[in-house]
Amino acid sequence: MLRKNTWATYTQKQMKEADKFAEDYKNFLDNAKTEREAIDTIVNDIEAAGYVELSTLIGGRKKLKKGDKVYSVWMNKSIVIAQIGSEPLENGLNILGAHIDSPRIDVKQNPLYEKSGIAYLDTHYYGGIKKYQFVAMPLALHGVVVKKDGTTCQINVGDDEDDPVFFISDILIHLAQDQMTKPAAKAIEGEALDLVIGNKPFIVEGDKKTKAAKKNTKLTAGQQYALDAEELSGAESKKVSGAVRRGMLAILKDNYGIEEEDFLSAELEIVPAGKARDAGFDRSMVLGYGQDDRVCAYPSMRAILEVSNLKKTGVCILVDKEEIGSVGATGMQSHFFENAIAEIMNLCGQYSDLSLRRCLANSCMLSSDVSAAYDPSFAGCFEEKNAAFLGGGLVFNKFTGSRGKSGSNDANAEYLAAIRKVCDDNKVNFQTAELGKVDVGGGGTIAYILALYGMNVVDAGVPVLNMHAPYEATSKADIYESLRGYKAFLTDMDF
Repeated sequence: MLRKNTWATYTQKQMKEADKFAEDYKNFLDNAKTEREAIDTIVNDIEAAGYVELSTLIGGRKKLKKGDKVYSVWMNKSIVIAQIGSEPLENGLNILGAHIDSPRIDVKQNPLYEKSGIAYLDTHYYGGIKKYQFVAMPLALHGVVVKKDGTTCQINVGDDEDDPVFFISDILIHLAQDQMTKPAAKAIEGEALDLVIGNKPFIVEGDKKTKAAKKNTKLTAGQQYALDAEELSGAESKKVSGAVRRGMLAILKDNYGIEEEDFLSAELEIVPAGKARDAGFDRSMVLGYGQDDRVCAYPSMRAILEVSNLKKTGVCILVDKEEIGSVGATGMQSHFFENAIAEIMNLCGQYSDLSLRRCLANSCMLSSDVSAAYDPSFAGCFEEKNAAFLGGGLVFNKFTGSRGKSGSNDANAEYLAAIRKVCDDNKVNFQTAELGKVDVGGGGTIAYILALYGMNVVDAGVPVLNMHAPYEATSKADIYESLRGYKAFLTDMDF
């Protein structure tokens, strides 16, 4: 079939709209490098658009009606956003679902150590990454540290121009003969992905030979904590093993009020430092971290904000943990989504167990997740007729999975026909694809989990180059078409 380049179909007005939307999207990427940051940013946007938190309505006298806008956040990592339509909820929902977690490196619970005068944080990578891509580049540290008294300390270091950055070292090419003979999967081992955080030993002016002398020295809280944490045994601190580590403890105490034990209840994520950028002389692409799957999450959220007067209730689900199997309390396999819909039905005066089951079974969903963009440099991994192309528009993947479609939702033909009609009626540029050649690889999304309710689901997203790399690339035209397609789905899908 003839493929069309979306840019070639645009008017000057549409090109400007696509560029403007890409600017908004890049700003979202910069402020949402973790799932917690994504939720904070999203809540600010939807509350400004008139959405009200569901928990504030539960137990009250107010009933939801057509046009009302509500949301429910779960554990600061997942969210359900809903706009009530005119039809009974039992008739089904039109659902956009994406994930807001991305591959990265996490800090372990007992991470801080020093070796040969360098201080490190020990790590464990999250999701599917090529480990060698994360070494020898500037990295930032984002997340939270929760203390025993319940107070939360926000950490965001490495993305401001005045911030220091961190890095993971790699062996220099001159000494890499053994490393260069290893397969890519083994060139950098998981336990070697430890973050370099400092090199300066802890030094306090004055006599440190006795504890009394230490107490007489005017110290910051962090310096005193570092001294108390480990006795210096009468030697100058700069000559004692562990002095760099103590220096890190002093900085953490002074700057953040964090003690070493607080790492036990911390969630710290290591992500590439720097902002999302335009790519190409023509500025046609976005290069940035976390586009799988925030390149679908952001248009999904914007779509539900920009539609109104819906027939079927529109829902946007943005979830955590997809990159590790959608498990856990904040993953799609959790019941938090079903519970939120039950609460919404109750506030609409329409709840019963049977009505909830009918509502979910009668729903239609776009699993808003990315697809692999055809890469001419690695053409042998793709079957070109059934590949997604940058600039080709919104991508529909009838099935994902691997080999014999293992683990795939595999949408039915009737639903795909209805999707085609919605796109054509709204002049949305779209393409179809599968994830690489048969038997080459594969992947999964949240589609199969929602399909367990019996609803119609198909994967629909944006093609990505460099997927799961520290910096991924997308086409601004495809990003804009995803917004247009998601809006058309919410307003016109009636299947």
